[in-house]
Amino acid sequence: MMRLHSSLAESLDRQLARDPEDWEQTFRQMALFDLAEDIKFGFFLAYYRNFAIPSGAATLVRNGEIPARPMKRSIDTGLVIYELIACGLDSERGRQMTALLNRVHRHVPGSPEDFLYVLMTLLVVPIRWTELHGWRQPTQTERDAATRFFRELGTRIHIADIPVTFEAAAKFFDDYERRRVAPSSAGKTLMGATVQVFQSMQPRLLHPVTERMIATMLDDAPLAAALGLPRSTWWSRVALAAGLGLRNAIRRRTPLSTIPSFIPGQAAPPVYAEGYDPAEIGPLNMMGPGTATPPD
Repeated sequence: MMRLHSSLAESLDRQLARDPEDWEQTFRQMALFDLAEDIKFGFFLAYYRNFAIPSGAATLVRNGEIPARPMKRSIDTGLVIYELIACGLDSERGRQMTALLNRVHRHVPGSPEDFLYVLMTLLVVPIRWTELHGWRQPTQTERDAATRFFRELGTRIHIADIPVTFEAAAKFFDDYERRRVAPSSAGKTLMGATVQVFQSMQPRLLHPVTERMIATMLDDAPLAAALGLPRSTWWSRVALAAGLGLRNAIRRRTPLSTIPSFIPGQAAPPVYAEGYDPAEIGPLNMMGPGTATPPD
């Protein structure tokens, strides 16, 4: 039995006791408080996995937004997700974010299962990362809440046939990647452009090993190869396990923060050093919250 700080144990008890219909608050508590750091890492890794699908990577390169402005695109992606989590899918800001997603993807080519895969990365990857590396396991209530959250989001952005359970979502995710992950020049271009985003979260001393550590965190040799990353090594795996083990030991003895890990409109440096307005989020070829120019 883990020894937990009393505030962590109390929050865990509340999570376990929540009504299934309180899914949005359950997921919010998980993502912004209890397991915030690991869910955030999972979202970063989910973002990278899309680059390993050649057709999707080619579309992203043609769009030009990631190669030209990798930091803004990465930060904007995170802001959209966290705005939805923090404010709620049906809040005013939540509706702004779903409208933005619908506008951005209106002219993007892809099959229904391609769009479903992108949505499922946001569910499956953070949950699996947290199951393997978090300071505690997600509860079944939290897995169910996360699954419901992304199913509800998917319906609002017109994605069909969304899995009802986490297990079904994971099965779809694994089958899609088994069939579709492959190396491509577009994928390697995107990965190279966004490594700097991950480096911005690290001490400069670690920048030379950033790509190898990303490969180690992905823990998937074919995926790393498809992204043009170096293979993980015994020392990178030992370093990751040791670092996370120490972090988790400290985390279990630290009081639960009373401040959420994300506050809507807060500064998101270096792109939004003074904070942001929802209308600023999105590709620069979009003009305000109600209009968009078709991609080239």
